[in-house]
Amino acid sequence: MKLIIGLGNPGEEYKKTRHNAGFLAINEIADNFQFPVSSFSSKFNAEISQGIIDNEKVILVKPMTFMNNSGQAVKAIIDYYKIKPEDIVVIHDDLDILLGKYKLSKNKNSGGHKGVQSIIDYLGTKDFTRIRIGIMTENKKTPTEKFVLERFSRDEMEIIEGVIEEIITLLFYKNQNLKK
Repeated sequence: MKLIIGLGNPGEEYKKTRHNAGFLAINEIADNFQFPVSSFSSKFNAEISQGIIDNEKVILVKPMTFMNNSGQAVKAIIDYYKIKPEDIVVIHDDLDILLGKYKLSKNKNSGGHKGVQSIIDYLGTKDFTRIRIGIMTENKKTPTEKFVLERFSRDEMEIIEGVIEEIITLLFYKNQNLKK
């Protein structure tokens, strides 16, 4: 079983914002593999969709706790399904990576990302895989707190969609072992 978590903030006002890159990725994975529409689970305070990919059960999660409290929902799901940290993939935005790029990391510190830090704090480990989607633009002039909550421009959204397609290929089509 694999748990794939996309980080973001709930609510219409946050849709298609830089901070919701993880939610965008989860939506695209669900569409790509024809998962059922996510449904809200009050038990986990998250939207969840489940399906099978390559004979493996996959649970897609969008915590509805707001970014900085993501660990609360993730911990509840992990405890319920008895998922090991090495079977977790967290997808999130990263301000230290240029738009159009992404990085895969495992067993690393949060790098200042409060959603990731919340997960580390609740799980008591950093031994999970992270896919960090770059959102930094070369002409960023807005303070960080505002920048991450801005919507992607149409051109930026096309770039993000391309990155998400690359991530889907990495996760499901290249047969890469994410446990390395």
